[in-house]
Order: sequence, then structure tokens, then C-alpha cells
Amino acid sequence: MRDEAADGRYLLTIGQLAGYAGVTIKAVRVYHDRGLLPEPPRDSSGYRRYGAEHAVQLVRIRTLAAAGVPLARIRELLAAGPEAFTAAIEEIDHNLRERAAEIERTRVQIAELRAGDTLFVSPPVAGYLAQLRAAGISERTVRLERDLWILLQSVAPQHAAAWVADKLDAIADQEFRTLYREYDAAYDWARDDPRLAAVAERTRRWYAGRETGVESGPLPDATITRLAAATAAASSPAWARIGELTQRADDNRAET
Repeated sequence: MRDEAADGRYLLTIGQLAGYAGVTIKAVRVYHDRGLLPEPPRDSSGYRRYGAEHAVQLVRIRTLAAAGVPLARIRELLAAGPEAFTAAIEEIDHNLRERAAEIERTRVQIAELRAGDTLFVSPPVAGYLAQLRAAGISERTVRLERDLWILLQSVAPQHAAAWVADKLDAIADQEFRTLYREYDAAYDWARDDPRLAAVAERTRRWYAGRETGVESGPLPDATITRLAAATAAASSPAWARIGELTQRADDNRAET
């Protein structure tokens, strides 16, 4: 077999070719596999030797790839005439702009994730949750509140705004904050803990002595009862017991 390197046309090793074109040897092999870069003949030692035409082709491939052209389209562009090349580039540019817009939308969503609760609830509710944290309420209880508000805003959005305004008014009251901290501390108590009766009574008295700021009327009883019962049952038997004792005391007073 004639040594092709002897005629001076095939002098570059794959490493030299890659270095001149500013790519890796792995990239050269990928372009071979994709049919973008013709494979040259081997010399008498069995090594591939590349010529100037391979270097030129490789630089063209590298330039298109660096510009964002998918490898699947590069062969088409290398063989295209001026008009077809321009049309293909415009199409690729359009696709890239759509991808850029999608990336920007994703970045906005990631930024919203950093915002914490505001991703899931309205800003006023997020503000209320922040005030619970500032009042010393445990993160566990704040998360339970947040989940209840997520449901509340979905089930009864027409009432949620008024209710959160009422909650913001309540959390501004020092007595309410103290009562809420007691309620929070009772989370892990046993259902028959004798302290629960006192917490329930203080809760009942505070609500009974307060004029609500809710102007749009209460939530539908069935809705709020199901939500509150489900939350209490899934979280704390002690909280469920406080609710029962409070309701029983209200019922007894209504009968007398």
C-alpha cells in the first residue's frame, strides 16, 4: 500500500489536527462518527493522517457548533447553498430564541422558589406566616398553617383575603401571640393531658371577647370544619382535643 503521508498531503496526527482547530480529540472522533468529518487514510504504521482540507472542515464544524447549531443540522449547513444556509440559520436562531425564553422562564421560577412561602400562598398570607415565625412559633406549626392556607385559598378564594386580614389583626395582639405559643407547645402533649382544658378555655375566652375584622362573612361551616378537622387529625391529637373542648364549652353556653 502506498504511504499517503509521503505525498505531503496527509501530515497531521489527530492530536495536531485537534490542537490547530481548538477542539478535543474526542470531539474529532465524534464528528467522524456523525459523518461530519471524513475519515482520512492511514499511513503505513496504521495511524490516521490528516490534511489541510480536514483542518478547514473541522474549523467550520467547530464554528457552527459553538454558535449553537445542533450537530444533527451541521451536515445540512455544510452542504447548503447561500439561500438554504440563510434560511436554515434563521430557523435555528428562532429555535435558540425560544429556548432562551424558556430558560428565562425557568430562572424566574427558581427565583420564586427562593422566595419561599410566596410561591404557594398570597403575599398577605406569607406576611402572616412570617409574623408567626417572629412570634416564636415553631417551623412545624408554621408549615401546617401554610398548608391549610394553600387549601383555603383553593377551596374558598373569595373568603381567603378577608380571613388573612383578620389573622394579621389577631397576630398583632400580644395576648393572641402568647396563646398561640401555648397552642404550639401543646402539639406533643397527650390527648388526656390536663393542661389542655386550660388552653382551650383561654382560647374560647379570647375569641369570645374579640370583635372580628372579617367583613365578608365567615367561611362556609362545612368547608372550614373539614379543613380544620383534617389538619388536626393528621397533626396532633392534643390540638384535636383542644378543638373539642372549645366547641363543647361553646355548645354548653349556647344551651344555657
